[in-house]
Amino acid sequence: MKILLLTPPLTQLNTPYPATTVLKGYLQAQGHEVAQADLGIELVDRIYSRQWLSPLASDISDPEEREYLLRCADIVEPVLRFLRGQDNTLAPRIANRSLLPEGPRFNQLGDLEWAFGIAGTEDKARHLATLFIEDIADYLRTHVDPNFDLIRYAEHIANYAPTFDEVESALRAPESVIDHLLLSLLQEHLDVHRPALVAFTIPFPGCLYGALRCGRYIMQHTRAHVNLGGGFVNTEWRQLSEPRIFDYCHSISFDDGERPLQRLTEYLDGTIPATQLVRTVTAQQPQLVPSDENVPFGSQPVPDFEGLPLDKYISLAEMTNPMHRLWSQGRWNKMMMAHGCYWHRCAFCDTRLDYIGRYDAPSASTVVDRMERIMQQTGSSGFHFVDEALPPHLLRQVSEEILRRRLTLSFWGNVRFEKAYTPDLCYLLSEAGCVAVSGGLEVASDRLLQLIGKGVTVAQARQVFRAFHESGIMVHTYLMYGFPTETLQETLDALDTVRRMFDEGLIQSAFWHRYAMTCHSPSGFEPEKYGARRTTLQPHPFCNNEVDWQALSQPTFHSEENNHQFDYDIAEVGRGLSLATYNYMNGLGLDQPVRSWFPGLHLQKPKQKKHNGR
Repeated sequence: MKILLLTPPLTQLNTPYPATTVLKGYLQAQGHEVAQADLGIELVDRIYSRQWLSPLASDISDPEEREYLLRCADIVEPVLRFLRGQDNTLAPRIANRSLLPEGPRFNQLGDLEWAFGIAGTEDKARHLATLFIEDIADYLRTHVDPNFDLIRYAEHIANYAPTFDEVESALRAPESVIDHLLLSLLQEHLDVHRPALVAFTIPFPGCLYGALRCGRYIMQHTRAHVNLGGGFVNTEWRQLSEPRIFDYCHSISFDDGERPLQRLTEYLDGTIPATQLVRTVTAQQPQLVPSDENVPFGSQPVPDFEGLPLDKYISLAEMTNPMHRLWSQGRWNKMMMAHGCYWHRCAFCDTRLDYIGRYDAPSASTVVDRMERIMQQTGSSGFHFVDEALPPHLLRQVSEEILRRRLTLSFWGNVRFEKAYTPDLCYLLSEAGCVAVSGGLEVASDRLLQLIGKGVTVAQARQVFRAFHESGIMVHTYLMYGFPTETLQETLDALDTVRRMFDEGLIQSAFWHRYAMTCHSPSGFEPEKYGARRTTLQPHPFCNNEVDWQALSQPTFHSEENNHQFDYDIAEVGRGLSLATYNYMNGLGLDQPVRSWFPGLHLQKPKQKKHNGR
């Protein structure tokens, strides 16, 4: 069967999202003819061209604005070549600010010499070129298509969408010029491959709009079967009861796509009846039937990158922080070392979902075999392991295997800051090529870490941070605020802990996010164990993941935005945490009291200790 696997716009611009490469490898091994495409990078490549941008200027009446856009059109292709690493000679012209037309984002520039030094010409140029690319995106979003964004395409209509109404309203609206361009790219692939099955991966909310618009087009113009799957589908649609979704697809598959798509091809061939479809729903059979049928992770073929335009991905530099740049710079080969999370106990995590709750690890030699084959395909020796948490025992064996084979490569990924990461193991990882790790310190409070089942302590995490740091491995940590029963003082104490870790050089990057209760997590399934109750119990017809909740203790701070959950302004706390951490990452404000970052927040003064008169 001819199959076309598609990633809709938009995910990362610097490297392919891995879902289609994994499925292509598996389905080809089953005897199918499989093609793949990243419509996001292809769309950006067409938009950021003189041929596409220049005609837009003819409709602009303001001479200054028209001249700005024409200048952008003239140089956009050389700038993209620079961002692709194909013409580094442009770096001095970009860095000295003599080449790029400077739009609104340049008005927010800080001290570039402080950020990059006098020798960081290429990094400085990449940052300025990124601002130039983002200025064009801002212009297009304002004047051409309000849905356009470089990464989160039309994300606002898919984020927390309990009903299908807003999504369908956007899809029923007349096509924008960018929609038209997207569909023309799609048609090119349909003409070349003539697939019987087109399967979309929808990993994020920002990919939903593009997938549904393309799905509807395929159903209207071809006889191909349209299937939807991916991370967004797995988390949001397990309780789906909205029939209108089947105007945009024929079927929806859940969990790992290998077995569901294999069964779907057998159904389309007439080999099996619809009743034997695995983890797949249709308009005729909308009820999701659970199944334990999976392909063992160790027996899966090597991901296949054939068909992806690896020379078109671009490396952006939105921030000067070196850890953040790993996400957006370099064509990292994304792959999983093991399936699922070996811990899968954290209260906030979607552990009831298969991709987290089912741990399945291959041998170290299998992992390194895959890495070598991928390096041969892509010409890139950098790996981003996208595991929920890299298992330290397997990670040790993989590092030993890399050194045994005398391979030269780089890798990074997510870990749990547990005691297994000794100085000896961290040194081994560094020798094998590990350049960075990320992981959750979460609430940075021993009481709350025990409550959420994290399995680590703050002191233990500090030891692990130091071991990574002394081995030359950068550390990024995720942090959480607003967990049930968490007090304002505990949040401030957590920020102070983070401040001290930055000051000691134990971490190089951090990010705070507000706790969200999800229906697939232990805290969402049994919220009373964590001092909360759900205020919405019945599933919505469309998306169901994040749920509303309220603390069991009566809050005193009343705000519609905060849903009456806290006895303080949680939004103001979030702003202060972000501001403080941004400064800490840049080496600023480390000697300031943590309370100084919350000027708009009413904070009670600490109680004075009573003296006994001596």
